Amino acid sequence: MFKKSLLLILLVVFTVKSTYSQCAMCKAVVENGDISMAEGVNNGITYLMVFPYLLIGLLFFVIYRYKKNEKN
Repeated sequence: MFKKSLLLILLVVFTVKSTYSQCAMCKAVVENGDISMAEGVNNGITYLMVFPYLLIGLLFFVIYRYKKNEKN
């Protein structure tokens, strides 16, 4: 149990560090570009952000329907 907790903590620490560096890189690209480039980056982020939420929502809906039909 201790090894799993330690592994999880290390994974989170290293993942967070790489996430911050990516945000800084995107910010630098947008600051040096024009307005249309900034809008394109924002649209791309929104596009990429929507699909995981849709998939999770679909998963919960399927589980809900399965549990509902199982009770009947």
